[in-house]
Amino acid sequence: MQKRTIDPWVWGKQTNSAQAVEVKNVEGTLYCSGQVAIDENGVPSNADMRSQLIQTIQNLETLIMESDYECKNIVRLNVYTTSTQDFFSSCMDVYIPFLKKYGIEQATTLLEVKGLFATLTVELEATVVR
Repeated sequence: MQKRTIDPWVWGKQTNSAQAVEVKNVEGTLYCSGQVAIDENGVPSNADMRSQLIQTIQNLETLIMESDYECKNIVRLNVYTTSTQDFFSSCMDVYIPFLKKYGIEQATTLLEVKGLFATLTVELEATVVR
């Protein structure tokens, strides 16, 4: 698999994402459903957004590894949140280290939504290649 990121604008290099990602010679593609802070018994978290993001990332990592893919090969990562303001003010110290841990350079979309399932406040939807 070959991966190339495209970011034609200088400001784009400061966004913790890429404007586009091109992949060639892909052996497989994993489309992950949105992952949230739900425990192994299916119970949604009612914790704060930062705590939910920590659990959401752990759930996403587990799903990707159990599927025999690697987090470093995430090429698209969409973030859904009930408050972009809360996400930027309370979650960046969790989100950015996750990206850096795996050297993820992904195309991304951040969306504020009216609501998520039950008491959830953040959801991550990923596409991973091999």
